[in-house]
Amino acid sequence: MIPPTLQDAAFLADVATVRALPASDALTLWWLGQSGFLVHFRGEFLLFDPYLSDSLTKKYAATDKPHVRLTARIVNPAELDFIDVVTSTHNHTDHLDADTLLPLFTASSQARLVMPAANLGFATQRLGAAHRFRLAPLADSERTAIGHFTFEAVPAAHEHLAPEFAGFVVTAGPHRIYHSGDTVMYPGMADRLRPFALDLALLPINGRAPERRVSGNLDGPEAARLACAIGARWVVPCHYGMFAFNTASPAAFVAECARLGQRHAVLRAGQRWSLPAP
Repeated sequence: MIPPTLQDAAFLADVATVRALPASDALTLWWLGQSGFLVHFRGEFLLFDPYLSDSLTKKYAATDKPHVRLTARIVNPAELDFIDVVTSTHNHTDHLDADTLLPLFTASSQARLVMPAANLGFATQRLGAAHRFRLAPLADSERTAIGHFTFEAVPAAHEHLAPEFAGFVVTAGPHRIYHSGDTVMYPGMADRLRPFALDLALLPINGRAPERRVSGNLDGPEAARLACAIGARWVVPCHYGMFAFNTASPAAFVAECARLGQRHAVLRAGQRWSLPAP
C-alpha cells in the first residue's frame, strides 16, 4: 500500500493551515488520488470527483477485475465539513461514489454537487431523493456559480462523446482550471478549450493499455500533448495509482511534457500544491 504524503489528521491540519492564511487570490490544491482534487480559493473549497472509500474494492472482490487499492485513503469524507461544492463528471463509481458523498453531505450541510444534466436521474437514485436539492445539473456550455467558483460544462469522450460524460472549466477569481473527467481526444477538443486561456489542466493518464483492458482515457503522452494544444499554463496528471488493474506510470507523461516545453507538476496523493502566479 502506497502511503499518502499526508493522511487523516495530518492532512486535515494542513488544510486548516491554508484556511488560516490571510485572504488572497492564491489557489491551492491537494491530490486525493484517482481523479479527486481538493481546491481552496478565498476561504472556500471545491472537491473534484472524490473517491474516498473502498466501495469498488468490495464490489469487485469476487470478480475477474478486482479493484485492489494501491494508495491508502487520504481522509474520511465524514471529516470534510468545510466543503462548499463537489463535482461528478460521470456516473462511474470512482467519480460518483455514494460511500464518499453521503458521509460528506452529512458533514457539510452546504455542499452542492455539480454534474452533467443527463445524469440527474441516476444521481438522484444513487444518492437518494432527499439530496435532490444539492444537485446542480449542467448541460454542455451551461454555467453555474457557487460561491467563488463558476462552472462551465464541456464535452468529454469516455471512449465516445455522450451527454453523460463531461468536463468542467472552473473560474476562481483570476484562475481557470479544467478538470477533464475521463476522456480521450475527440475532434475539435483543443479548439473548444483553447479560448478559455486555462491556467491548469487536470488530465487522466491511465488509458490506452490493451494488456490491462483499459481504454476510455488519455495516456500520458496524449495528456501532455492535449495540455500543450489547449495552451494550459500548467498540467497535473491524475487517474493512476489507485487500482492495480488500471494504473500507469507518469514517466511517459513527464518525458512528453519535457519534449514539448509544457509546464507540469506530478503530485503524490495527499500532497499540497499551489498554482504559481502567471
